[in-house]
Amino acid sequence: MMPMLSPVYSPWNLSVERAEGMKVYTDRGVFLDAFSGIGVLPLGHSHPDVVRAVAEKAARFTHLSNYFLDPDAVTVAEQLVAMTGRPGEVYFSNSGAEANEAALKAVKKHRKGVIVSFEGNFHGRTLGALSVTWGPSMRKPFEPLVPGCVFLPLRGGMLLDFAEEYDVAAVFLECVQGNSGVIPVPGELAEAVKILQRDKGVLVAADEIQAGLGRTGKNFSYEHWGLAPDIVTIGKGIGGGLPLGAAVFCGWSPFSPGDHGSTFAPNPVSLAAGKAVLSHLTPAFLGEVARKGERFGKRLSELPWAGEVRGKGLMIGVVTDDAAGVKQRAFEKGVLLNAAGGALRFLPSLAATDEELDELVDRLNF
Repeated sequence: MMPMLSPVYSPWNLSVERAEGMKVYTDRGVFLDAFSGIGVLPLGHSHPDVVRAVAEKAARFTHLSNYFLDPDAVTVAEQLVAMTGRPGEVYFSNSGAEANEAALKAVKKHRKGVIVSFEGNFHGRTLGALSVTWGPSMRKPFEPLVPGCVFLPLRGGMLLDFAEEYDVAAVFLECVQGNSGVIPVPGELAEAVKILQRDKGVLVAADEIQAGLGRTGKNFSYEHWGLAPDIVTIGKGIGGGLPLGAAVFCGWSPFSPGDHGSTFAPNPVSLAAGKAVLSHLTPAFLGEVARKGERFGKRLSELPWAGEVRGKGLMIGVVTDDAAGVKQRAFEKGVLLNAAGGALRFLPSLAATDEELDELVDRLNF
C-alpha cells in the first residue's frame, strides 16, 4: 500500500516516463497499452492534435467558470447533438458517472415510476449512478441507495412483463456491457425497449460512456440496434485523456436554471481536447474502426488461451479460463491488459494501425 493514498486501487509497479500512441515508456521497458487507460484515450496516448489543443488552450486560460461561455462548449455540444442525428441539448459534466447523475435527475424531475437497469450494467460509483449499477458487492456497503431502482435480466420478455405490472419511468441501458466482459445485449431486449418507449412513453437512457464515440465502429453503440434514446450519456474518451462528460437530451429540455450544475464543467482545456477528438470521428475513420475490429478479433480468437471472443469494433472481450494468469504473462511480454467480468477487455487506440495491432497479438501468443 502506498502511504497517504486511499487503498482503492492496485497499480502496477511501474514508473511511467512518457506515453505515445499505444506505447507506454517506463522504468521497466516499453509496454503496449491494450485498453487505452480504460477507454479514456480513443486516439491513443499523447495524440499530437490533442496535445496541441490542450497546450494552446491552457496558454490562454485553464478555467473561467460558468459565468463565461466558452465557444468550444457550443462547438462540442453541436457536434455531439449532430452525432445523435436528432435535435437536442447538452449538459456537460466532469465524468461519465456525473453524466448519469444528470440523467437520473432529469428522469426524476419528469417521470414517476420505477427506473429499470439490467444485470451486468455499470453506470458509475457515485450514489445515484451506483443505484443503477449491477453488482451487489459494489452496492451493498453503501445501501440504502436511490429507491425505486430495479435490475432485470437481459431478456426482452421479462422487461415487457415487468412493465405490465409496474409503472416504468425509464430504462438505463448499456448496449455493450463493458464492465461485465464486453457483452452485447440481445436484439430482443432492444426491441422490447423500443416498444416501451413507443407505447408507454418510457424514457430510454443509453450509457455510451465506454461504447460510444466510435469505439464500436459507429458514433454510438445503440445505433447497431436501431435505438433512438431520449438521453445519451458520454464520458471517458470524449476528453482525450482529460476529465469531461456529457448528457445529451434528445428532443427535450429537462432542466431549468438552478436545477443542476458544476463548478468545473465544462473545463475549457478539456473542451479543447474534446474538440480535437471529435474532429477525427469521420465516417471514413469509423469504417476503419469496424474493419480493424473484425480483423483484430479474428486474430485474438486464434490465440492458444482464447475462448469466446465478443464485442463490436475495437471493443472486444476475450473469455479465458485464467484471466489473472494471462494478464500476468502478458505483462511479462510487455502488454498491459485489463480484466473485466472474467474476460480480457481490449480497448486499443482507435487510431492504431494493423501493424500495431498485429504486434499486440504476436506478444500475446503464448
